[in-house]
Amino acid sequence: MRINRRGAIGAAVLAFALLATACGSGDGTDPGEGPDISIGAQDFGESAILAEIYRGALESNGFTASVQAVGGFRDLELGAFDSGDVNLAPEYAASMLEFLNGQAGQATGDAQETTDLLNAQLAPIDLVALTPSDAVDTNAFVITKETSDALGITSLSDLASKGADLVLGGPPDCETNPFCIPGLESVYGLDMSATFQPLDAGQITVQALEAGQIDVAILFSTSGIIADRGFVLLTDDRNMLAADNVVPVLSVELRDAYGDAITSVLDEVSSKLTTSDLTAMNKRFDIDTEDADAIAADWLADNGF
Repeated sequence: MRINRRGAIGAAVLAFALLATACGSGDGTDPGEGPDISIGAQDFGESAILAEIYRGALESNGFTASVQAVGGFRDLELGAFDSGDVNLAPEYAASMLEFLNGQAGQATGDAQETTDLLNAQLAPIDLVALTPSDAVDTNAFVITKETSDALGITSLSDLASKGADLVLGGPPDCETNPFCIPGLESVYGLDMSATFQPLDAGQITVQALEAGQIDVAILFSTSGIIADRGFVLLTDDRNMLAADNVVPVLSVELRDAYGDAITSVLDEVSSKLTTSDLTAMNKRFDIDTEDADAIAADWLADNGF
């Protein structure tokens, strides 16, 4: 999958959006002295789009900000925080919490409670999570319509009773992620570890599902590919999945340097970001192959930045 890049068209759209909304959220005031802001983007479209949204919102309020690619794994992102290469990143409350606590299963379905638990884990490494958004992106278990019709599977309970021998494909951390194979076993009594095929996220998993190399794919729940390909999203009818709400994570140094000037901008982004926004933007990135910065610019303009 492409990493974030800034095309000339996207830059022009963003510049126009910022000029056109100068009297809106961003007032162009000087936020004061402090470090430049470097926003980490993992190597999937949604992270790149969110990083560009943060960048655009901050720049419209007078900050200097840039986006840096940090690879596809959370330990690389945390390494970039530790080295100072980045000091802000879009994150997911439950997944970040469980990564830091060694998959202890603390995350709940409540976004603020999960974020509070996350902050307890972030404090020792001098990071902090702000207010979570309403936008949620979590693991999604999908099958083809043909498989769904043939086996009568539309939910994870159906999968447990009718599809225990099916082949599951998804990211390598599924084997330890409490919202993946361990969650299926503990909540649904379904052990798919013997048939699991570790795959790179995104298009490779989609191709494997369409080719019949796997029967069940793990995709992001906001992926535009699900509707585009007519896949069946299996209902989590026993509420296994926890609150993977999008939340900005930044260094304590950055927060303290700018105080309310930066937290208020990021909180405003979070207050306006929705799951349906993510789904629509992901379709533009994954299906329509638009650039992350152009997609972000449209969202910023539509939301008053």
